[in-house]
Amino acid sequence: MRSRFLLVLTLLLCSFLNTSFAQEKITGSLLKEFGETYTVPQPDIPVDTTATYRVVFDIAKSPENPAKLNPYFNTVARFLNMNTSAGVTQDHLKPVLVVHGSAAFGLLTNQYYKEKFGVDNPNLKLLERFHALNIPIVLCGQTAGSRGITSEKRWQHTQMALSAMNALVYYQNLNYALISF
Repeated sequence: MRSRFLLVLTLLLCSFLNTSFAQEKITGSLLKEFGETYTVPQPDIPVDTTATYRVVFDIAKSPENPAKLNPYFNTVARFLNMNTSAGVTQDHLKPVLVVHGSAAFGLLTNQYYKEKFGVDNPNLKLLERFHALNIPIVLCGQTAGSRGITSEKRWQHTQMALSAMNALVYYQNLNYALISF
């Protein structure tokens, strides 16, 4: 009887410990409709809330379903949300998106995206939010040329680089850390 009681008590205790350390999914404070993250109550690597986070995201892939938001664009939203939730101020977050490969189609205007894929461009709302936060979106000029993404077809706030390679080197020379997928 005593061993049964100890077993039940142990199981209850383990159950409590597992739920008390479970990570909670949260919406961000900066971009509420994008970039959900998980809480990490006591990270072993602390977040330096005084540092400036200069990060260049190398984004070359798109989702198989063109009606879905590009998850790599959304990762930038996650980066912003999780860091602001951790206490980093918005002015200390300096992301840049360098877009090439199939991800470049996510920078099409709604008209041309719909013409190409038959659906509205699901990325535009997030891109507009990035623009409102002064986050550069840079398109590889080589990708634009090879995929026929002319200036009239591009989202209006797209910046152009000679190539993604040049843009990535440019930002890394300005001490931006590279995050590549």
